[in-house]
Amino acid sequence: MLKPAIAAFITILSTATTHADELSDVVGRYRVLSSSHIHFSVAQAGGASIEGEFRQFKGVFQIDKTIGRSKVEFSLQPASVAAADPRIEEFIKSEPVFDVANHPTVSFRSTDVTRTNGNSASIEGQLSAKGVTRPTKFAITFKGQQGKTLKFHVTGKLSRAMFNMDVGTPIYSNMVVLDMDLVGQKM
Repeated sequence: MLKPAIAAFITILSTATTHADELSDVVGRYRVLSSSHIHFSVAQAGGASIEGEFRQFKGVFQIDKTIGRSKVEFSLQPASVAAADPRIEEFIKSEPVFDVANHPTVSFRSTDVTRTNGNSASIEGQLSAKGVTRPTKFAITFKGQQGKTLKFHVTGKLSRAMFNMDVGTPIYSNMVVLDMDLVGQKM
């Protein structure tokens, strides 16, 4: 009979090997397809959340067999915001929020990818918006593979104040909740 420590080590080793084998099927460089969705919401005191989506974005990601070597680069154009009310769209584009006239792009570049369980990871990196760059973290869950495409669900919370966009606080929450369904196609 194996001692408990040796049995635990073998279990860990076989799990790590299984994860590496699973990744070998998807290793490569991918581009984010326009069929992806980037949804946001900001809670509002005494009312429904302000919600919308960004329709113009681009990105690439590299999945490495060693997950920590994987990379993500992503950008979006805040001028592409779509909301239920055109006044909200114009406000989001305005100087107190994204200031799209002077800052037309929001970008993210990963610095660390850590697997959190079999199909999930944590992605840390630098987010730049409105001339400010801050460390940011996202949770990502692999949702499936179909041919040369991969699907992921990505979530994160960002402080508007950290990017000088906290106009209207506390009526509007300082936290922006991002909920994204991203589809990547192997290049």
